[in-house]
Formats: sequence, structure tokens, C-alpha cells
Amino acid sequence: MVKSFKIAVLAALSLLAGVLTVLRITGLDPGHPSYEEYAEAGRSARPGLWLSGELIREPVTHWDWVNQFDEPFGENATTMETRTWYGIPHSVRVLLLPRGEKLYLQSSAQTFRLDSGFPHGKAWWRHVERDPRVRLKIDGKLYEMTAVLVRDRGEASKLRGGQSPIVKEVDAQGNERIVEEWHYWRLFQRNVPEYDDG
Repeated sequence: MVKSFKIAVLAALSLLAGVLTVLRITGLDPGHPSYEEYAEAGRSARPGLWLSGELIREPVTHWDWVNQFDEPFGENATTMETRTWYGIPHSVRVLLLPRGEKLYLQSSAQTFRLDSGFPHGKAWWRHVERDPRVRLKIDGKLYEMTAVLVRDRGEASKLRGGQSPIVKEVDAQGNERIVEEWHYWRLFQRNVPEYDDG
């Protein structure tokens, strides 16, 4: 009985290692439901694992071109790979906010995610807070980045077009409650030459 159990465990571990090896090579992008499915489920996506694509090492000096690939429910949605404490990446579809030479990542929390508090509302928030090294996949190309949380509420307000990142609502009894929180990270390229040849 013990020998059969050991054989079964070794077979399962071998199978798991094989599957992870294949996924490491081929990548597994996160899935995304349609807008209607998202509205019904209150959940935006199935997370993925490793992202695959051509790694870009040239510095990007202007990010506005990213707008054409930043539709979360479209085929060209931007994805981001985060580092987990257990060593298998966690990737999700994300919303980017290009501002010329600066690139920001934006995310919001509503409903039950507000109860958890930041950064516990989403798994990828916890991963980025623990290890800010991420990889973005934009138009099939990979960019190694460092994500730095925007802690200045004034800057976050500017990124939201002058609106507060904390959205409040007043109910019929006059009670004010938070219904949405927006968070922003400034993204910096990693592993690119500091100086060009000019």
C-alpha cells in the first residue's frame, strides 16, 4: 500500500513538472471574459502563468503608442506577469495609462475587494508590493519593468483627470461610503542600457 502511494505521488509530481516545463516554454496568457461575463461575475479574468514573446531591451522614450493595445476585453489587451513567493508567475490583463515618456499601471477595487483593503484585494497587488519586478506583454513583445506605487493622492487625482482616487457615494439616509478605490503604479524599464551611443 505504501509503495503504491509513493509511486502515485512520484507519477503525479513528474506529470506536474512536465506540464510546468511545457508552460514555461510556451507561456500561458491570462484569459478574459466578454464584457457581459465580466459584469455578471464581478471578476475580470482567469490568471495566467509565464508570458511568452520577444524580449525588448531597447529603451522606450515615449509610451503613447500603447493606447492602441490597451483594451481590456480585446484581443490585443496588455498582460502583466508578476513574481509570486512560490516561484510560479501569476499573470493578469491590466490597464496601462501612457503619459508621454511616463507609463502608469492602473487598477481599481469595488464591492468585496474593498473589504480586504489594499494590497489584499487582488493577488497581483500583493505580488507587486512584495516584488515590484514585472514583465509587460504589449503587442506580443515583452518589457521588463519595475512598478512603483503612486502614494501621492494629488498625483493619483491628476492621473484620474482631476477626480479623487477614492470614489464615495451617499445613500438615501445620508450615509457616505466608499464604492471604489483607484491605485496607480509608475512603471520603469529594467535591463536596458543606461546610455545610448549618441
